[in-house]
Amino acid sequence: MADLNRLLSDNLALAFGIMAVVVLFLLIGFLLQSVRLGRAVRGYRELVRDGSGGSLHDRLAGSAELAMRASERMGEMEAMHSVIDERTQRSIQHIGLVRFNPFEDTGSDQSFAIALLDDRGDGLVISSLHGRSNTRVFAKPVANGGSAHHLSDEESEAIRIATEGTRPG
Repeated sequence: MADLNRLLSDNLALAFGIMAVVVLFLLIGFLLQSVRLGRAVRGYRELVRDGSGGSLHDRLAGSAELAMRASERMGEMEAMHSVIDERTQRSIQHIGLVRFNPFEDTGSDQSFAIALLDDRGDGLVISSLHGRSNTRVFAKPVANGGSAHHLSDEESEAIRIATEGTRPG
């Protein structure tokens, strides 16, 4: 112990210098932390202060109200989408056209059969038979891709094209 006392007595100035540097570093750290804490407190006070932007409670209540309105609007949009989707399924979406020449004494393929179907395969098929002296037009209802009336080959082909969307080979 006597040796330690003698060592400290001999190097007392060095020990005080080291202690002073440590205290200086601690003081600088304390000042830096005080500045950071002051900034944080000012930011917090600005956030909760009742000024032009309102208090934090007012801001949160406003945000919650906006979220509720957005949720209600989203529900309205989903309901509207459902109605539009239902209407779309019942609208004409599939069209098939077949041109043909039913009579040998006429020129080109002036006759046709056109199928106009919705997404469920319901609709109608219209046929036009063009002859040298007259043209006849027929319409037949189509339900689920077929008809209760007799269909010609061209009418059946028009329905197939409308349903499948392609022509064979």
